[in-house]
Amino acid sequence: MCNPSEEKNLRAAFVTLGCKLNFAETSSLRDRLAEAGILPVERDGRADVCIINTCSVTETADQKCRQAIHRLHREHPGAAIIVVGCYAQLQPGGQVPERIHELLARKADLQGGEACHEAVAVPTRDIRTFVPSCSCGDRTRYFLKVQDGCNYYCTYCTIPIARGRSRNAPIADLVKTAEQVAREGGREIVITGVNIGDFGRSTGETFLDLIRALDRVEGIERFRISSIEPNLLTDEIIDFCAASRAFMPHFHIPLQSGSDAVLRLMHRHYDTALFADKVARIKQAMPDAFIGVDVIVGTRGEQAAYFEEAYRFIEGLDISQLHVFSYSERPGTKALEIPHVVSPQEKHERSHRLLELSETKRKQFYAKYRGSVRPVLWEHAREGQPMQGFTDNYIRVTAAEGLSAHDNEISRTQLGEFTADGATLLGQNPLSASL
Repeated sequence: MCNPSEEKNLRAAFVTLGCKLNFAETSSLRDRLAEAGILPVERDGRADVCIINTCSVTETADQKCRQAIHRLHREHPGAAIIVVGCYAQLQPGGQVPERIHELLARKADLQGGEACHEAVAVPTRDIRTFVPSCSCGDRTRYFLKVQDGCNYYCTYCTIPIARGRSRNAPIADLVKTAEQVAREGGREIVITGVNIGDFGRSTGETFLDLIRALDRVEGIERFRISSIEPNLLTDEIIDFCAASRAFMPHFHIPLQSGSDAVLRLMHRHYDTALFADKVARIKQAMPDAFIGVDVIVGTRGEQAAYFEEAYRFIEGLDISQLHVFSYSERPGTKALEIPHVVSPQEKHERSHRLLELSETKRKQFYAKYRGSVRPVLWEHAREGQPMQGFTDNYIRVTAAEGLSAHDNEISRTQLGEFTADGATLLGQNPLSASL
């Protein structure tokens, strides 16, 4: 740590954009800098260093990154602006990306008031190491990064360019991190990564080995799998989760399109028959399971007939919610070679239809559990707001007036009617203080 009597006490501001993986990585960056004496800036304080962990999944994400960079320049004049993450890796010419060890090496310059303005990008072929991270933030759930990079080269995606090849930490190290979360009082861990089903490329282990080991960590009541490719979601993984101590009946599976023709254009590693089989297999093993699905609309080559085919396929799936993304063209991707460009208006209309379908499916799923009793992990309430939490099968619950719930407590709770906005179910009549 810095000795305040000898050095200027540096302060850092952090902005995170994008996925849960980015939030886990930012948390680890914050901890590492704090160990070196670069502490988070106080509210309304002036930062010496501004770190932006970025996303580049769409043009909108790129725009948000640029806006964040300009905003931090205005709010913290003279500070070193350090841009990390996918946007920095893909667009190094216009930003100031800098690896953290270089920041620490230049700490003396920063203490002397010198700002960093070098641009540093790492060639994808040189990205070999795995940097572990785990975050909590202001939520009850922790996010544990177990894997990074991707060996799939889907035609629409830049992640292999931005994050490199698939790699992971050893299971033994990840178990130690989970044990530390338990010592800190964490009850739930979400397993994150870029392509977590591909876990083991670096160590010769498997994702099934990983979840078996994590399930034995005492003190962690819940594990969730953030997202797993359907072709990597084996029957063995499904069966283990169904019989496990702590893995919740909750899956998130990227479909991307319900049209086999579009899946081929995307160079995905499965077809709709395999995807439908995985959904049916989950529901057979875990009838109460919540299944979230990613879908991209308006990709190049998605003709109107293909979208209608996709819509009918998704409509017939026994799933709980959709995460709908509008296709955004990414420089350097193979998708740019595909003919037939979908207009912005068509993308908007298709997104709207799928979002309506998603809301219908979510409410149907929630409605099945009105009147039932399920364990709810309660989260810290925002000031002036009622406490909320999630059931084991990922139904969001709002504490009804008079319900005595406590942050980071799991209680068996009766699920009532929908709240006025339809977003949650009311939780009432807790049947036990804590599990």
